[in-house]
Amino acid sequence: MKGILFSLLLSVCALLWQCGSSETASQNDILLAQVYNKNLYLSELEGIVPEGVTKEDSVLMVSAYVQRWVREQLLMYEAERNIPKDLDIDELVRNYRASLVRFNFEEKIIAEKLDSTISEPELKTFYENNKDQFQLESTILKCLLLKLPSQAPQSEINKLWYSRNPADENRLNAYAKQWAAFAMLDREKWYKLEEVAALLPKGTLTTDNVSSRREGTLSDGDFRYYYRVLDVVQGKTTAPFDYVKEQASKVILHKRKQELLEKWKEELYQKELRRENVKIVR
Repeated sequence: MKGILFSLLLSVCALLWQCGSSETASQNDILLAQVYNKNLYLSELEGIVPEGVTKEDSVLMVSAYVQRWVREQLLMYEAERNIPKDLDIDELVRNYRASLVRFNFEEKIIAEKLDSTISEPELKTFYENNKDQFQLESTILKCLLLKLPSQAPQSEINKLWYSRNPADENRLNAYAKQWAAFAMLDREKWYKLEEVAALLPKGTLTTDNVSSRREGTLSDGDFRYYYRVLDVVQGKTTAPFDYVKEQASKVILHKRKQELLEKWKEELYQKELRRENVKIVR
């Protein structure tokens, strides 16, 4: 019986929205749900039901909102009942608010004052002076790789793959776009060895053989593989500059941000000292 009455009430709520009876609702607000001393009124659902929806959809949307509200209030009631006695919620809220205010203000200062331009010489100098920060965890390589279905024209790819004519690179890319199940044809990009090895038949490239096995073609029945290793840097050694260039830029910018904020805070402190707005009682 209560479920029928509740559905009937929701239908009335939906009807009020469809008729635009906001004035009536504000004068005679309808109680939709109650959890202990918390009440949910119809007026609090303003904007929940978009214009143009059917009465049936309105009822479903209001019902879903009410159900979510009830569950949330029950959760909050139990949470507040079980707050540890030694937990100062007000202090936590104050500290969290202070952190948010400070973070947003610092971001504003950074956006207004930070010079984010980093020259190539600055990057290289930072890299050379901090190579210990740029050690590789695993082997990386530059390579070319094609994975082709067995029906792909073989004579054409053989000619293009082994060509040393730069003009054939565009034709190779066009061929790969048409036929390749997978292609890696960027000569300047570094890849982790395990990423490349996972694309080839097992054991084709490993840490032990990648330095000597520079080129090869093989087949697993369904696909033919073409690979060529252009450069290798072993793990546990210093990463090449172009591999860590972006990382170095982030480190430099982070350092600039910290220095900018420390300088700004010190200037603020000295300024307020001169104005006698700061008093330290010893």
